[in-house]
Amino acid sequence: MAAPVAVHLEFGGGAELLFNGVKEHHVTLPGQSGPWDMKQLLVWIQQNLLKERPELFVQGQSVRDHGILVLINDADWELMGELEYQLQDQDNVVFISTLHGG
Repeated sequence: MAAPVAVHLEFGGGAELLFNGVKEHHVTLPGQSGPWDMKQLLVWIQQNLLKERPELFVQGQSVRDHGILVLINDADWELMGELEYQLQDQDNVVFISTLHGG
């Protein structure tokens, strides 16, 4: 069984409004049979942190395409494997909304 994983989550650019205005969350993901990946993290976020308007954050099993920029340890998640990236203890994951009203 894999050990629990502590991660630091940040929401910015307006994305924090979907999480009761809270920009930073220090969370410990419970131990499970295999390693945590980003796909599982997004499900966990939806079930435990997301408070409103999920359509502005997720689309299908991923973040909203052309709406949310994701950084893992300051690197674009596209360079890290996106949904398949396996989380490491103390990772920093940032979600920045790129949607702007007008």
